Amino acid sequence: MINNLIRYFKSVHFIKAFLVALAMAIPVLISIFSFNRLDIGFSIALGAILCAPSDVPGSLKHKFYGILTSIILAFSITLLVGYFSSYFWVLIPLLIVVVFSVSYISVFGFRASLISLTGLLAFVLAFTHKGAEISILAHALFIALGGFWFLVLTMLTQIAFSTVQVDFLFVKLIEKTSEFIHNRGQLLVETNNRSQLLEENFKLQTEINELHETIREVILEKRVSSGFSNRTRRQQLIFSKIMELYELAISNTIDYEKFDTLFKDHHEISEAFQSLIFEISERLNHVSKVILKEEKLTFNNNSKAILKQIESHIQTYKVSVGLPKSREGVIFLLNYKTYQEKQIGNLYDIVRILDNYSKNDKIRSIKDAEQFITPQDYDIKKLTANFSFKSPIFRHSLRLTVTMLIGFIIGNVIEMQQSYWILLTIVVIMRPSYGLTKERTVQLVVGTLIGAAIGVGIVLLTQNQLLYAIIAATSLIIGFSLVKNNYRNAAVFITMYVIFMFALIHPNILTVIKFRVFDTLIGSSLAFIGNYFFWPAWESKNIKEYFSNSVQAFIVFLKEIDTFYHVKGEISTTYSLARKEAFLEVGNLNAAYQRLIRDPKSKQENSAVIYELITILNTYLSSLSSLGMFIRTNETRKVPQQFEIYIKHILFNLDAAKRLLNNEEASDLILDTDELAQASKRYEDYFQNLSSARDKEIEIGLPISKEMRQQLHETKLVSEQVRWLYNLSESLVKKLKKI
Repeated sequence: MINNLIRYFKSVHFIKAFLVALAMAIPVLISIFSFNRLDIGFSIALGAILCAPSDVPGSLKHKFYGILTSIILAFSITLLVGYFSSYFWVLIPLLIVVVFSVSYISVFGFRASLISLTGLLAFVLAFTHKGAEISILAHALFIALGGFWFLVLTMLTQIAFSTVQVDFLFVKLIEKTSEFIHNRGQLLVETNNRSQLLEENFKLQTEINELHETIREVILEKRVSSGFSNRTRRQQLIFSKIMELYELAISNTIDYEKFDTLFKDHHEISEAFQSLIFEISERLNHVSKVILKEEKLTFNNNSKAILKQIESHIQTYKVSVGLPKSREGVIFLLNYKTYQEKQIGNLYDIVRILDNYSKNDKIRSIKDAEQFITPQDYDIKKLTANFSFKSPIFRHSLRLTVTMLIGFIIGNVIEMQQSYWILLTIVVIMRPSYGLTKERTVQLVVGTLIGAAIGVGIVLLTQNQLLYAIIAATSLIIGFSLVKNNYRNAAVFITMYVIFMFALIHPNILTVIKFRVFDTLIGSSLAFIGNYFFWPAWESKNIKEYFSNSVQAFIVFLKEIDTFYHVKGEISTTYSLARKEAFLEVGNLNAAYQRLIRDPKSKQENSAVIYELITILNTYLSSLSSLGMFIRTNETRKVPQQFEIYIKHILFNLDAAKRLLNNEEASDLILDTDELAQASKRYEDYFQNLSSARDKEIEIGLPISKEMRQQLHETKLVSEQVRWLYNLSESLVKKLKKI
């Protein structure tokens, strides 16, 4: 409990929330005590809080330009709306143009969507200026000043506490990777609940990929712009080791049904491997605590003892089943053990880096580092390309505009005390995804009701203005710090902040609370109804694009693996980029699936088949990665012709799948299936010949040679992987033809 509290106070979310509170409090206090007026400080504080959404993890340059754009947008919209706030019939077309335009800039990506949120909040909060003493121009200028004030504070904080953000990102990444690996361990022995565990892993992969992208931006862009410092070297090397841990976890692809069949009478094997995987997961968690300075760096030797236990179990299995029947299982177990040993090796490397055992001359930069930063496309053509009902962002912009227009009219017709709260609720809740909007609606309503109830209780118990100020300030910090991780609890504290801020300046606070709750209920209802009825973008209609992108990424990655198998040597940049793209696209696909299962059941068309396709593509990524990992990390002989035949047929199926997804005509090319059957037979015959040769060696008491072991492992493992990839590609095409 205490450790969690300490971690909370050290988190980036708390620091950012404290920064926002500071950026708001200082101008208000200066305004009151120096000028004896609140309005100037309020306007500056408003400018600070409007720019807060665009302060997201990333490079210093991107933060600077993001906040600067938010300042310009907040100033312009405040000035524009303020001048026409008294003209109802002018405000309606202005609302339509501004809300749609500002919302539509989200097509440029995540950071742009947060700048868009700043613009929408500025539009809504511009209505708070009615009846103010200062002019609208002065109000807008003070908002801009508040934005610049927040920008300066953010830049100074980023420079002064640059390690905090990176450490926070690393800790999150390590913990998520640890959880992913732990789930892999559970899958080994779990026979009844594997579907749920796989779904959890799909979600984790999405979160891990997002963290990978953010860390790449922070570390690699710093490397490109400001040189290669010792700290950057270490961050980069730790990141590469965590990436390798993650890739190895994915590469350990297992046909679980076959695994259960092979070792159904040898549960001690799966249990020992699970213990080893759990140990790796636990050691990763320890590393995250070391980074946060919650624990001292240690590395026990439990893994060595478990590895010896596994070796003993493999020998027992080999003897009890007997050769040659046990050969397939033994080869699998030895390879699986090798993967886990590589995981342990990566953990040791991370420990050495953290403990300063690694010398600078051994820490090398990532080749062509700048190519691994995903560039953000701000081409103006993107606006025209998305200007159609096929674009989810276009639909969301239109939907948000209509919903806010209805909310604006309702607020004016029934003459609410603070009618802009309806619009504010819609802006905060409404998202392109129906599922996320529904989730936020419930969380905001529940949080608002709880916050209002607590507020009413405190108001009835005491009228102490100092206590109100303390609660307001504390609630603001806690509320903002929880927005990312617990939206309902964030809504509780933000509601309390609003209530007690008004309690300081409003004589009838209970009336304010009543209208706050009423407006929230109206805004939440409108947001939920709007997302369901106004041009909804159901994910089942859009997920096809994510499937297509994943298949295309597989095609490129498989070709790179094929090339590397031939040329060997150092891993090329194109290989690494292809691997990265495959992981990202499958992560995007998993995220789309998470959105799909939040849609109404009636809108989840072909959900069963889509889940099967998701499983196939995730398995495909594992198998591709496993094939690439084996070829990269083992000595291999000349590439046999049968491998090329399999690759040709796999690529043919992937191309057919892509054509189906893109509604293109099927290729006129027809491949010879007999050719594939012959290739399979040649693989099988070669392995049987090797097995027979080894059996004869065993008969005369010869130990296995390094060359024989390599040939047996390579032939068995590579042939199984390409067969598995081919079967998966066949299943993929068949499933796609169904829908």
